[in-house]
Amino acid sequence: MDLFDGSEHANLPRNMIENSMFEEEPDVVDLAKDSSTFQALPVLDPDEMSYEPRSSRLLVRGLGENELEDDEEDYESSARLLGMSFMNRSAAQRAGSSPYIRQPSPRSCLRPSARTMVVCVLFLVILASMTMVFYFLPGCTYTKAGCPKSNGTTPVEPLYPNSTSGELFPWAQLRLPQSIHPIDYDITLNPNLDEMTFTGQSIITMSVHHNTRRLVLHGANFNITNATFKLGEGPVNKVNVLEYKPWQQIAIKLPEELKAGQRCVLTLDYSASLSNTYDGFYNSSYTNKDGTKSVLAATQFEPLSARKAFPCFDEPAFKATFHMKISRKPEYMTLSNMPKAKSTHLSNGRVLDEFEKTSVNMSTYLVAFIVANFTPVSTNVSDTLVSVYSVPEKKEHTVYALEMASKLLEFYNNFFDIKYPLKKLDLIAIPDFLAGAMENWGLITFRETTLLVGQESSPLEKQVVASVIAHELAHQWFGNLVTMNWWNDLWLNEGFATYMQYTSLQAVLPHLDIGNLFLSVRFRVLDKDALNSSHAVSTQVETAEQVEEMFDAVSYEKGASILLMLNASMSGSNQFRKGIIQYLKQFRGRNTDTNDLWNSLTQVELSTQQQNVSEMMNSWTSQKGFPLITVSIKEDQVTISQEHFLLSSDGNTRSSSLWNVPVTFVNDSCSVATECRQMFSLKTKTETLKLPGKVKWLKMNYRNTGFYIVHYGDVGWAALTEALSTNVSILTQEDRASLIHNMFALSRLGRVSFQQVLNLLSYVSQETETSPVMEALFQLNTIYRLLDKRQESGLAARMKTYILARFGSLMNNQTWEKDEQDGVSELELRASLLETACMLEQENCTQAASALFKQYVESNGTSRIPGDLQQVVFTVAAQSDEDWLTLLNMYHYATYDAEKKKLLLGLASTQDTRKIV
Repeated sequence: MDLFDGSEHANLPRNMIENSMFEEEPDVVDLAKDSSTFQALPVLDPDEMSYEPRSSRLLVRGLGENELEDDEEDYESSARLLGMSFMNRSAAQRAGSSPYIRQPSPRSCLRPSARTMVVCVLFLVILASMTMVFYFLPGCTYTKAGCPKSNGTTPVEPLYPNSTSGELFPWAQLRLPQSIHPIDYDITLNPNLDEMTFTGQSIITMSVHHNTRRLVLHGANFNITNATFKLGEGPVNKVNVLEYKPWQQIAIKLPEELKAGQRCVLTLDYSASLSNTYDGFYNSSYTNKDGTKSVLAATQFEPLSARKAFPCFDEPAFKATFHMKISRKPEYMTLSNMPKAKSTHLSNGRVLDEFEKTSVNMSTYLVAFIVANFTPVSTNVSDTLVSVYSVPEKKEHTVYALEMASKLLEFYNNFFDIKYPLKKLDLIAIPDFLAGAMENWGLITFRETTLLVGQESSPLEKQVVASVIAHELAHQWFGNLVTMNWWNDLWLNEGFATYMQYTSLQAVLPHLDIGNLFLSVRFRVLDKDALNSSHAVSTQVETAEQVEEMFDAVSYEKGASILLMLNASMSGSNQFRKGIIQYLKQFRGRNTDTNDLWNSLTQVELSTQQQNVSEMMNSWTSQKGFPLITVSIKEDQVTISQEHFLLSSDGNTRSSSLWNVPVTFVNDSCSVATECRQMFSLKTKTETLKLPGKVKWLKMNYRNTGFYIVHYGDVGWAALTEALSTNVSILTQEDRASLIHNMFALSRLGRVSFQQVLNLLSYVSQETETSPVMEALFQLNTIYRLLDKRQESGLAARMKTYILARFGSLMNNQTWEKDEQDGVSELELRASLLETACMLEQENCTQAASALFKQYVESNGTSRIPGDLQQVVFTVAAQSDEDWLTLLNMYHYATYDAEKKKLLLGLASTQDTRKIV
């Protein structure tokens, strides 16, 4: 870990805040004397609380939410609570003291007005009408369970032209029946990139598992021109195809009952339009340097869009092999999951590319194909051809990705003790790609910003690229080789891939300081999981909307966090790895659920007479949220209790939830080295632990490997605050950062006063590491932005004064020049400090940023802005009318996507609403 030299700041006075933050209005607040600090903070009404739908938070299939620069995305839904509970006072007390609160109308308890009654009656009429409409929707009779039974009164219009009108659709559930399973798909596609349409043929070989007279699969927006069915060695018969559009299902009613054990073949010829919504088989384009436009077609099938490219059984458990053929114009090339077997020139001037049949059974969402004009760079790694593709003009930006993919592939081959099973591994940068990346087996697709690295890219940008590649390569085992049964266990894919991205990079690229990033990620997901709008890691999902919502921080970052906690709690340093190797080998090529993973890990642990993993971990995946651990010490007795840490608008935190918590701790006699760590399992509401002797303090959750927050009580917090003020190195940097995070979290909950928060932060002037400073800055900046957004100018000014008093020396010592010696952590800290200084309108910061921007513009780009500072510089420039227009012009001509993204964020930071529009 690289150290940040902060020795020159060690003499900042501890009472700086008392002398500077509130000196203008001592009658309002006095931190030293008044326990009602910040009493002018307004109270938010419960209806001011906003909880974002989970589906809006993550657009990245194979990329953790942290990569989307979302540090601020949820501060309206979680950090809004900060101001409500700083002082551990009731809402009623605060309400009486705030001049900003909206007072209830004097008539609020009187009889409603005539206008109110009319509005209410109108609302009830609309509600009743909607209920009747929904009740009479075709194909569904609503019950408490949803739509479990067929509505036999409404015919479904058949899709196939020769079918009999009015025939009923033979299935009434969102999930497909289990009576027939696919074995193999033989798919031919003919995309027309001029007309943005395609024709196709899907030949599906199937096995019958249960007697049935119907065949139901998925298909969306197809014009099916011919359909035939063949049973065993029997004749080929034309069949009618029915469609139920709301569930994107198609079906065939069979004249004879199929028997278990039989095989059959369905052949469908169809046409469709290429999608323009970035899912399914979609069209895209990009502009070359010479201004010409190039078009391409690509795929994005996860979670429910393979059905938009070819008729299929589009659920993860229906694995099969795939044999792809794609025709193209000669000037294009095609890629798919497998290597190309041959190319045939057709009489119409097109070329038919045929790919090898997949050597593994795959879920449909992992199928991929691309028609484009891209250029590769390649190398061989352990008998696997690894290639990185890009548009020809950006070929030189692919070298870093090829190097990272090669190193990480070797790491995973060894770590999992299972060799990557395919002959090739392609990574392709698509100019117009919605997801951050997608782990298609053998053909991983990326945004350009998550795969391409330019010559002037900063180490932080390289860290992002390395992290995304590590995540997607981990999926080739977790998700592709072993796949969840259904989307309720998505975390088995995404949680593991997220955990392995940090584990692999820590081993392969230790200089990236990936541990700091993972620590910050765990803090942010704790903040989100504390909201009542969260959900269990493994939870029931049925509808398409519910499936989409699973792609959020809980599946990704919380999944990774509880795996870290489990690894840290298992006996021996290698037990966790042994367990996941056993899991992968046992279920290779199959589908699993959460219990299968816990059982594999339990078998490894019980072999050493250790804990039952299933018993412990079920409490972490089956219920939402996490525990608040409260600790009190009396002599040599430690009382530890747990409750649900829940932020709610009414302050109600009552919950019957209990967790099996692997509690770790250190004390004042031994607190840094790994051997200092002690551990026990908290399984009940309250337990008592006897220590060998008296201690001055305990620090729970050693190195923050556990997924919980700790409250030490007033005495415990005071002892830890004093210990840090005396010797900052008494705890690891992870423990120091976690104390800061936990203290702010408890202030939201109303368990500690904001004075206690400030007391803890008094040590920060002595801090020498990145993580604690970054966490303190994040928390304080969040509060400042909230106060500023709510136009609490007096309080915002005081917060600004405090931030500058506490971190001003660190800010002033940052340089604006590129330093090749700085590690990723130092660069990240520099960017954060300077961003804060410029946000707070510090003249020396804004002047330096403006000068750097002017130098960059006047040099026509030959004078470069350090990559980690580009965002700060562009944001400052955007506050000037003239420079904003310059940025806009730069954006139009920029070709490197990472820079375009920063330019766009800078443009959007202007306070001029006309420019925002």
